[in-house]
Amino acid sequence: MKSKLLVAVVSAATLAIAASLLASWSLVPLPVLVPAILRWVAILLIAAYATSRRSLTGWIFVGLLAGAELGHDWPSVAIKLQLLGTIFLRLIKVIIAPLLFGTLVVGIAGHADLRKVGRLAVKSLVYFEVVSTVAMLIGFAAINLSRAGYGVTLPTATAGETISVVPHTATQIIIDIFPESIAKSVAEGQLLQVVVFSVLFAMALILVPEAKRRPMLDFAGSLSETMFKFTNLVMYAAPIGVFGSVAYTIGHLGLGVMLPLLKLLATMYAALLFFVLCVLFPIALLARIPIKPFLHAVTEPLTIAFATASSEATLPRALEEMELFGVPRETVAFVLPTGYSFNMDGASIYQSLALIFVAQAAGMHLAVGQQLIMLLTLMISSKGTAGVARGSLLIVFGAATSFHLPMEPLFLLFAIDQLMDMGRTVVTVLGNCVACVVIARWEGEFQTEEAH
Repeated sequence: MKSKLLVAVVSAATLAIAASLLASWSLVPLPVLVPAILRWVAILLIAAYATSRRSLTGWIFVGLLAGAELGHDWPSVAIKLQLLGTIFLRLIKVIIAPLLFGTLVVGIAGHADLRKVGRLAVKSLVYFEVVSTVAMLIGFAAINLSRAGYGVTLPTATAGETISVVPHTATQIIIDIFPESIAKSVAEGQLLQVVVFSVLFAMALILVPEAKRRPMLDFAGSLSETMFKFTNLVMYAAPIGVFGSVAYTIGHLGLGVMLPLLKLLATMYAALLFFVLCVLFPIALLARIPIKPFLHAVTEPLTIAFATASSEATLPRALEEMELFGVPRETVAFVLPTGYSFNMDGASIYQSLALIFVAQAAGMHLAVGQQLIMLLTLMISSKGTAGVARGSLLIVFGAATSFHLPMEPLFLLFAIDQLMDMGRTVVTVLGNCVACVVIARWEGEFQTEEAH
């Protein structure tokens, strides 16, 4: 029934859009409202389908289309809707600091037994940091090569105000890493300072006796879970926020601002493919991983990852498949869950790529030192957010706020976030499965016989 409804809606929407284009190109003069009415009919049909599927992603897409159409048809009305995007943005910002604090404290102090694990812990964390850093560098390189963000034209005042507050000296960059007051850091949106405080707090908590550490860990865990639910609630407002922000942006700048999104999407998938072929594949060869059996083992987890865009949804099946593949149970049980917090390769590529996209859209030309500090901010702040809805977007929002980047391009990212999330989740899951086998081989525990 749903498939028939989908076919009917898509067919009707396609016909409406085609009729709109023909009306626009027709040699016979037609009333100006005819093409607009047909486009609105197509948007309403897509909205009906999103309603039938109860799909938040579908409604975000509807918000994007409706905002773009309103901005194109009635720019004088659209520019008054900026407050919708501003309200949504404030709700996003209020999530970031407590979310990072809770997830980082639990992620670090909650694994206080890493010292007992010894070599496995050290090797895993070293591997995670090296590979995820390479992933971020690939994202930076890809967006700098494609320059997709430079196709977005923002109002001159916005770009000018943004550039003036970005730190310019290496000394200032280093000083800005360390907080003088955690309340001030939260109020000013200094993400890296919040991260530094959270990491130091977690390290201090590890040194506290178990009886005193446990209540604080429970609090941090409860805070994390609460902020996860808070995020889910805020995301229900995403279609309205996207509608208002896109309407305002199109009303100011025209429909041409949407074209760079296709270039951005192509850039990301090219970067993901490059990472798989030029990083993960050579690692697998160096670790002497039997490629065909490995691909057979990860096929189902990767399919789940692509369909759900959730790395956590793949965890049970990935644990089972990696154990059947020949990785010892204790290694799988440690590496996979830890990797979903510390080895988010696909998300790392996306976050670095998206952040530079926003800077490019603002017309900013960042120095090497500024790009490196952005990389450091993302590398640390992204830990522990694998289970957060739209977690990568939240990290990019937080980093963009820290560097005082404009918000308009961030809302454009919502339009294609689901398409980007599917790809980055697949690469994250694949990267963690490779990590499992690599660490097991490194420890001399990979049972090659069982893998065949």
